[in-house]
Amino acid sequence: MRWVAPTEKDEANHQLEKRLWDAADQFRANSGLKAGEYSGPVLGLIFLRFAEARFAKRRAELEKAGASPRRGSSRIDDPKAYQAEGVLFLTPNSRFDYLLQRPEGSNVGRAVNEAMADIEKHNPQLAGVLPRNYQIFKGTLLKELLKKVSEIPVSLDYDAFGRIYEYFLGQFARTEGQKGGEYYTPAPIVRLMVEILEPFHGRILDPACGSGGMFVQSARFVAEHKKNPSSELSIFGVEKTDETGRLCRMNLAVHGLEGDIRHGGEVNSYYDDPHKAVGGFDFALANPPFNVNAVDKDRLKDAVGPGRRFPFGLPRTDNANYLWIQLFYSSLNDKGRAAFVMANSASDARASELEIRKQLIQSRAVDAVVAVGPNMFYTVTLPCTLWFLDRGKKKTPRADQVLFVDARHINRQIDRAHRDWTEAQVSFLANLVRIFRDEDPDFTLGGDEAKAKLAEVFGKKPKYADVAGLCKAATLKETEAQAWSLNPGRYVGIAPGEEGTDEDFKESLEALNEELEGLNEKARELERKVAANVAELLNS
Repeated sequence: MRWVAPTEKDEANHQLEKRLWDAADQFRANSGLKAGEYSGPVLGLIFLRFAEARFAKRRAELEKAGASPRRGSSRIDDPKAYQAEGVLFLTPNSRFDYLLQRPEGSNVGRAVNEAMADIEKHNPQLAGVLPRNYQIFKGTLLKELLKKVSEIPVSLDYDAFGRIYEYFLGQFARTEGQKGGEYYTPAPIVRLMVEILEPFHGRILDPACGSGGMFVQSARFVAEHKKNPSSELSIFGVEKTDETGRLCRMNLAVHGLEGDIRHGGEVNSYYDDPHKAVGGFDFALANPPFNVNAVDKDRLKDAVGPGRRFPFGLPRTDNANYLWIQLFYSSLNDKGRAAFVMANSASDARASELEIRKQLIQSRAVDAVVAVGPNMFYTVTLPCTLWFLDRGKKKTPRADQVLFVDARHINRQIDRAHRDWTEAQVSFLANLVRIFRDEDPDFTLGGDEAKAKLAEVFGKKPKYADVAGLCKAATLKETEAQAWSLNPGRYVGIAPGEEGTDEDFKESLEALNEELEGLNEKARELERKVAANVAELLNS
């Protein structure tokens, strides 16, 4: 199915983002720093602008509630009165406006450093997180950046501030190339993962949490369904890179969230289990690094076997994809769900990886697999696959089915090199999975456009059915016949009247080659048996 949405932009917000980004880029050009060096300080100032906006709103609420210099002024200046509402407490010297008003001749860098230290002092969850290297920049340059960041209107709602923060994360990811991709997954991809995961309430784990986008989108999902994310979700993350782990904690704080994020030092999700994850989580989601090699498997041998971190065994190949896949599976409780990004190659991997995939499918935990087209990520052009696990599926009527969705031809072109999904497209794909699960559609996201598209494809009272070129609910027998492949292209096919793309041809060629390999192996086995029988006859 093809659905290419027209490019649309919120022009006012786009112009604001562009002005801010141009200022940040000017910062880089005039300071001689690389993106990895100036991204932290810039994000720190955006963080501070947002923190002050939320602080001011909460302070006004406390004042309205009756606090005054004579009656309960300590309430206005009590950090707990802010922190109870997920708002950071800011002393006068750590507020954005105070820094903005520093005279030209003063040491602005030192003032910003002191403000960041003060915020950490009064908000312990941010201890050691905020950047404090502003003195390396010239006062005039830093002053100009403060002025540009001050252009973010304080009237912007919570979500809009979050979008600007995410926009900067994305822009830095583009600028930094592959390194940036380690900490940023485009919001529409995460949005679809969260919509299908449906993390309404419970413990949520991201063992490769990057800048925390998965947590933020999960919280947004909860908020959009009229509940308080802070009371509904318990957040746990692991991030190998210390700098990126600090970004995650800043991102959580920007959105009024807290979590137990373990980062830096020697922490590594392959070898370490800081959250004692086995069977302990309602939800797991991540975009783990693909095709990592050189993992020391000797260090993992005690974590192999039923009820452990790697229940289906270690792959013989030097590739960590099937280590990650098992970490997601083993972290879930009996009703837990997982969503993760995975390299396309994992769907058809052979040998020991095939054996692990077979066990995973036979456990009845694989719920859905979605094929994603190219150019959806800032730092890689290759297509990828989204996997969805559900440990509770084995007790449902769909226990022996896996839903395959081909979303490679659903997109919106946002510039020459990049694509994304509109909210309506995300909602349509998520609701496709919901009707497969026999759940009611949810149009909180996507609204009437998504509703109309679902009705167009599945009827006015949407009921799941296989649609050539879009989706196929395959039985375990059908997946076995395809060598336990989890490649949607093998099952979904091409819609009538549509021409196959180069990618479709590649999928078909791979499937035929896979079938040929299987037939050749059977022929070789038959040849060996015949030769053995002939030898036995001749020797008798």
